[in-house]
Amino acid sequence: MTVEPPVLLRRDGHAAHIVLNRPRAINALTHEMVGIISAALEEWRYDDSVRTVVLTGAGERGLCAGGDIVAMWRDAKAGGTESAGFWADEYRLNATIAAYPKAYVAIMDGIVLGGGIGLSAHAPQRVVTERSSIGMPETGIGFLPDVGGTWLLSHAPGETGTHLGLTAGSIGAGDAIATGFADHYVPTDRIPGLLADLAHRDADEALADAELPPPPSPLTEARSWLDEAYAGDDVLTILDRLRALGTEEATRAAATIEAKSPTSVRVTLRALREAAGMAALTEALDLEYRLALRFHASHDFVEGVRAQVVDKDRNPQWRPPHVREVDDATVAAYFAPLGEPELGLA
Repeated sequence: MTVEPPVLLRRDGHAAHIVLNRPRAINALTHEMVGIISAALEEWRYDDSVRTVVLTGAGERGLCAGGDIVAMWRDAKAGGTESAGFWADEYRLNATIAAYPKAYVAIMDGIVLGGGIGLSAHAPQRVVTERSSIGMPETGIGFLPDVGGTWLLSHAPGETGTHLGLTAGSIGAGDAIATGFADHYVPTDRIPGLLADLAHRDADEALADAELPPPPSPLTEARSWLDEAYAGDDVLTILDRLRALGTEEATRAAATIEAKSPTSVRVTLRALREAAGMAALTEALDLEYRLALRFHASHDFVEGVRAQVVDKDRNPQWRPPHVREVDDATVAAYFAPLGEPELGLA
């Protein structure tokens, strides 16, 4: 039986294709895959016959469901360092994609979570479809929105990114474009034609011919209450404001935040506020690397992945169990310099 590689690389005219190829795992990203993609991008950077890079995912379920979180969980339980190496190389790849000198078209069809966002949402040309479901679910597993997620969320209009980051919410095509995670809406029945056009046409021209007006953005409509409720640096104040609104949406948001890892929620809010003042994505990636290593060594990451992904009992026992019990010193410790090795992208 022939085992296919986890990433397929092919050429079609002047387009070079990266196909994530673990469809049974919704193309969850491994360290090997990061290495294959990084090497391909480096080769194509200097290949004059390549004008456009195209990222897609195999199968019908999605582009990429994020990193191989179970492998990270096993590593965390064993006190290992494999995840640190994975994150270092992954975040470097995210920075490479953001600064890539050629057209890079990411087809964000279906499920796009976590690490999948790192491969796609920093690209200059990002396509969503009617099936797109894009999210940063990390506070639900005792982690933080990484792969440049703090940068993307903190630069979304108003407080829409804060809402998504704290609730670990997912969004569709309209919201993805409105919040800056995507650029073009192309229904799935137009994707084959777009891919064919990219073989011989300028990427921007091909996208302009393929795209349609995006669907409405519910988050944009909700800014009338989101921007006021999520302002500031204090999670407890945000929860109080959400409950005071008394609407079904706001009450549900408060309950959702309280169900997440309290430590993750507090650290994520501070990380979003810091990223908002940064000059470049690379600064946010440096900070995320520091935070990722701290979370990897924490109780809540091991417990969150166990509850949500491994045992799937959906009943994580967070320590501490409520955001009011997370003290300022604990939060500050996550942001303290690591010493060696820092990522050092910025």
